[in-house]
Amino acid sequence: MKDEELILELKNPKTKDLAFDKVVNLYKERLYFYIRRMVIDHENTNDLLQDTFFKAYMNLDRFRFDSQIFTWLYKIATTTTINFLNKKKKQNTFSFSDKDFENLADKVESDPLFDGDELQKQLQKAILKLPRKQRLVFNMRYFEEIKYEEMSKILGTSVGALKASYHIAVEKIEKNINEI
Repeated sequence: MKDEELILELKNPKTKDLAFDKVVNLYKERLYFYIRRMVIDHENTNDLLQDTFFKAYMNLDRFRFDSQIFTWLYKIATTTTINFLNKKKKQNTFSFSDKDFENLADKVESDPLFDGDELQKQLQKAILKLPRKQRLVFNMRYFEEIKYEEMSKILGTSVGALKASYHIAVEKIEKNINEI
C-alpha cells in the first residue's frame, strides 16, 4: 500500500484505526531492529517499540502528513530511544564505560535471537563502541539504507554533518574490527 492511500485512510475518522493497524504491520519489524541495534536488549526494544506506536497513534492529529509515514515513525522511535538511553545513563544503569560495552557485547554473544556468524558479531561489537550519534547514523545508513536527506529530517541535522558522522563511524568500525 502506498503512503498516499494510507494517509487518506489515517485522515478519515472512520478508517483511522484500521489504517493505523496497517502502519504498525508495515513498519513494526523494521522499527524493532532499528531500536534493537541501539539498546540491544529484547525486552527494552519491545517496550520502546510499543511506546513509539503509542506516541504515533496519540499524535496522529498533529501529524501534518507532509513527510513520509516512515520518516515520522523513525523520528518518534529515535527520540523515544534516545530519551530512554539518556534516562538510563542518568540512573547509572546504562552508561557507556568499557565495562558496559563488554556487557552489551556479552548480550550480543548470548542472545538467542541473534543468529549472525562471527563476522556479524564482530561488527555488532564494533558498532557498540561508537558514540551514540555515530552509532545512530551508521545504523540508519548501513542497515536501514535511509538516505541522508531523510535522516536529516528525522534527526534534525544537516546532510553534511550526517555524511561526516557516517564516514567517521565507518573508519572507527574498521579499526575496532581489526583490533578484535
